[in-house]
Amino acid sequence: MASNACTFQNQTLLLFIVFAVANAIDFNYPAVFNFGDSNSDTGNLVAGLVERLDPPNGQTYFQKPAGRFCDGRLIIDFLMDAMDLPFLNAYLEAIGAPIFKRGCNFATAGSTTLPATASSVSPFSFRIQVAQFLRFKAKVQEIQAKTRKFDKYIPAQEYFRTALYMFDIGQNDLAGAFYSKTLDQILASIPTILSEFEDGIQKLYGEGARYFWIHNTGPLGCLTQNIVKFGSDPSKLDELGCVSSHNQASRIFNLQLHALCKKFQGQYQDANFTHVDIFTIKSNLIANYSRYGQHTGFEQPLMACCGYGGPPLNYDSRIPCGQTKVINGSSITAKGCNDTTEYINWDGIHYTEAANQYVASQILTGKYSDPPFSDQMPFLLKLKF
Repeated sequence: MASNACTFQNQTLLLFIVFAVANAIDFNYPAVFNFGDSNSDTGNLVAGLVERLDPPNGQTYFQKPAGRFCDGRLIIDFLMDAMDLPFLNAYLEAIGAPIFKRGCNFATAGSTTLPATASSVSPFSFRIQVAQFLRFKAKVQEIQAKTRKFDKYIPAQEYFRTALYMFDIGQNDLAGAFYSKTLDQILASIPTILSEFEDGIQKLYGEGARYFWIHNTGPLGCLTQNIVKFGSDPSKLDELGCVSSHNQASRIFNLQLHALCKKFQGQYQDANFTHVDIFTIKSNLIANYSRYGQHTGFEQPLMACCGYGGPPLNYDSRIPCGQTKVINGSSITAKGCNDTTEYINWDGIHYTEAANQYVASQILTGKYSDPPFSDQMPFLLKLKF
């Protein structure tokens, strides 16, 4: 167990983070448009497919389920907070008069970069999300051409050109493929996945988007779900207890995604592309878990907080977090742990709020971005979290 002096790097990242303004990122955007999967979904799957999300989801921050597969806030929530912007409302959430003045979230849990298939969790692939954005933009223009009385609910026209466009997608393309393909087949499919991503970026650029913020994928082999399913043979695991093949696929995908971001920057010289290395941040967190987090550091790097089965992984794919199922004649509930701040993994697939907070703090150092924004024109950003 690490001492309090070591935790979360003396907790200073919770108060102030020194970072810089580079040409690519100035953190003074009027709006954010986000595309992705459950890593940044703030309610689309729940609203669009009436997906069931039960307590204890949302308990840490929202005190109730809030459309997020987490006990509280996601990485994107912390980033929005750092930019002094409100949390993004989900595009598909129609109830409660959602306000889209400062942006809109098209990310949907279970979504893939490639077009959805009959077995997909979500039909809202990246191509569909881009199409949703195009309809959103056209509808905003149509409304504003007729009246200005809805201006407090929808973005100003110039926001579409000056907004930050954020992306975190690709995880499900890789993770889902392992159920039916070999590692070699998955690696061979990566160029096709990224070609689909490139098409979407080109469409958004054609619509005036100029500021792009692209997350790579995290260490898939360290997700509890994948360890349970594919890691029963110890020889398949690495030194951290993660599934080696999944992490290999993540690394190769990320190398090619990074190269694509470089291509974008050369191709669209009037635009700015920032690539963020989520894989390194999350891998470092898992490898050095006791050094980070709140209080005395994380205690469980791989075991799910909300699940069923107990140690070492506390995960059963038949019982989603918070739900009760009858299995072999017995009623079984996937319950939450007592202290979510001790866990990195929330439900076998997603991270806890405490882990998301750490990842967001590391993103904001600028060290894990290309181009980096850590040592130019530094100033202090006081974080609300």
